[in-house]
Amino acid sequence: MSISMYQASIPVLIRGLENLSHILDKGAAHAEAKKLDPSVFITARLYPDMFALARQVQIASDTAKGAASRLSGIENPSYADTEATFPELQQRIAKTIDFLKSIKPEQIDGSEQKAVVLPTRSKGDIHFTGENYLFQQALPNFFFHVTTAYAILRHNGVEIGKWDYYGSFNH
Repeated sequence: MSISMYQASIPVLIRGLENLSHILDKGAAHAEAKKLDPSVFITARLYPDMFALARQVQIASDTAKGAASRLSGIENPSYADTEATFPELQQRIAKTIDFLKSIKPEQIDGSEQKAVVLPTRSKGDIHFTGENYLFQQALPNFFFHVTTAYAILRHNGVEIGKWDYYGSFNH
């Protein structure tokens, strides 16, 4: 039995964003419980040359909606990247999930050989087939930024673990 491009993308991205939302909830609750300024977490980074938590969430969102848009051929919604609070980051995640849920399987299934061009600042345009784009760029990049957001919060004392990252297996 094979899985479809839709099954390998949209539900996986939604689940990752839902789990990221849960992790952010725990970060906000930790800040409140410890009476810490939440912006300490929002602007935290693992190393000076890495992006802060807010940017990690924004890039995870951008990667998810970009993958769905490129594979389906529909316009990629543009978000302003101005989120600076936990509630604003949660709104962005919710908006991204709503967009992903609007995409139907027939819009993505069959995109394995579709030509996908990914513009980058550092390497110029990178050309992929739809399947290579999903599995070699979009999903790895998405999970890199979700994982880094998790690591920033964990590094800063938020009590989260592997099961928070995995989420529920009851889907």
